[in-house]
Amino acid sequence: MTERVVVTGPVVGESPRGDEVDAPVAGHSRHPLLGLGVALVSAAAFATSGAFGKSLLVGGWSPGVVVTMRITVAAVVLLGPALWSLRGRWAALRRNAWVVAGYGLTGVAGCQLAYFNAVTHLSVGVALLLEYLAPVLIVGWLWLRHRQAPRRLTLVGVALAVAGLLLVLDVLGGASVNLVGVLWGLGAAVCLVLYFLLADHVDDDVPPLALAGGGLAVGAASLWVAALSGALDMTRGAAQVPLGGVVVPWWVPVLVIALVAAAFAYVTGIAAVRMLGAKVASFVALTEVLFAVLFAWLVLAELPTPVQLLGGALIVAGLVAVRSDEARS
Repeated sequence: MTERVVVTGPVVGESPRGDEVDAPVAGHSRHPLLGLGVALVSAAAFATSGAFGKSLLVGGWSPGVVVTMRITVAAVVLLGPALWSLRGRWAALRRNAWVVAGYGLTGVAGCQLAYFNAVTHLSVGVALLLEYLAPVLIVGWLWLRHRQAPRRLTLVGVALAVAGLLLVLDVLGGASVNLVGVLWGLGAAVCLVLYFLLADHVDDDVPPLALAGGGLAVGAASLWVAALSGALDMTRGAAQVPLGGVVVPWWVPVLVIALVAAAFAYVTGIAAVRMLGAKVASFVALTEVLFAVLFAWLVLAELPTPVQLLGGALIVAGLVAVRSDEARS
């Protein structure tokens, strides 16, 4: 969710060698402008899953089989590039085996399964809002665990981002609440936090392709274990599904959500975390909601409302505030 040599900013969390959070650690440099661009591209890629995945769900495909196909195809596609990127650096992969495993179980498989379970009990708006509490949880984690008290500008950014999400998702427009769904949504948020923190903890000796490929492989294996044990619904739907006003074969949206919204999105996401750090990257990832609205407009003809546009402006303002605060540090 890429290889650096010189540190230009503080590292979020402890290094793999146990260094203090604010100490410069070799191998973790920050590239703010490039990292911001990569993070936005990653958010846009992740956002395609909503519009294209919805066509499968409307066609009768279960969330479990959609997620499993998405992660499995992405893992197969990245297998060769991941092995090539290592080029014999197996020792580095072994040193970071627990990070790769945790990343695959939580950031890949766990996050998606928790979100889809939340959607079965809650409206999509509330479920997304709960998942995207992750940046706020990261700020709180850094405050409690590493005594990195957020400054005023970061707190303003948090408030603006949350307010913007409320408007973009139209949570106040008749959203339903269910305790089980809320717990699943919070579980998705925790998995998303681990997605960012684990991607920021791995050694730079492990290339982004290797981390993404390994994480997707672990996630796919865990999903298939759950499916074979009967814990995951693997109901297959229609062979032809509706997409953007036309009917397409089921494998068309599967390839989009697997290649674009998984393989490409996870690789660029890891690169963004290494360039920006977990806190800033997690806030930029909030723009996935905006991109999701855009793709829903282009693919499903679902137009954003003026309130959603206002919410988008607040999210951008929050990102600018947090990024400015990080740059000052």
